[in-house]
Amino acid sequence: MPLQPLKPKLIIANWKMYLGVKESIILARQTSKIKTTNEIVVCPSFVVLPLAKKELGKKVKLGAQNVAWREGGALTGEVSASMLSELGCKYVIVGHSERRSLLNESEVTIREKLKLAVAKKIIPIFCVGETAEARKAGETVKVIKGQLAVLNNLSFDKLVIAYEPVWAIGTGRVPTTEEISDVHGFIRAEAGKSVKNLQIVYGGSVDENNIKKILAVTGVDGVLVGGASTKLNSWKKIIN
Repeated sequence: MPLQPLKPKLIIANWKMYLGVKESIILARQTSKIKTTNEIVVCPSFVVLPLAKKELGKKVKLGAQNVAWREGGALTGEVSASMLSELGCKYVIVGHSERRSLLNESEVTIREKLKLAVAKKIIPIFCVGETAEARKAGETVKVIKGQLAVLNNLSFDKLVIAYEPVWAIGTGRVPTTEEISDVHGFIRAEAGKSVKNLQIVYGGSVDENNIKKILAVTGVDGVLVGGASTKLNSWKKIIN
């Protein structure tokens, strides 16, 4: 099993639309009180961002779940990178599979979002990953290589790439440690050519039962956690 010594990791919470405003405020407050040596990022709903920022304090970083592909103008319902920066967001999730599949986000749109985030000094959490069909066909590397192509000719002071196999998100299924290590190694070799400060995290059914095993895999710099990050007892165990 490809394992590495445990060291401080990047633990990212993606609360999606699981929590209401009051629930988010309470969990943000509770998160700020958890002692850990890891770097913690919390990505709540847009409507909660300024409220969560007050509760999270200085140690926990604030992230957004999305960003507009334009800087401003007539885009009803969208939120710009400038707005996120004003609210104190240090990270933003870009290219999540749910937005790719359910909201038809294209590679062109994703590239524009990355460019705007970087322009406002917000660190992108760029999501890549294959579907069950692609995995079965042995096309995992091919799919991810295509997704990573949007990074070509872009410059990053820092970038986080989240490997999130679509078939693992919310299913309870997780790749083997060997599979995770292999994919992270490929991503590092492919993206590391142009990104000096690169962190690669794993996402997809991460919970308190598998967190230690996943974080010990060679090449894993952290995790992107969905549902389990919205439950305090699970979240405490994941952070620590």
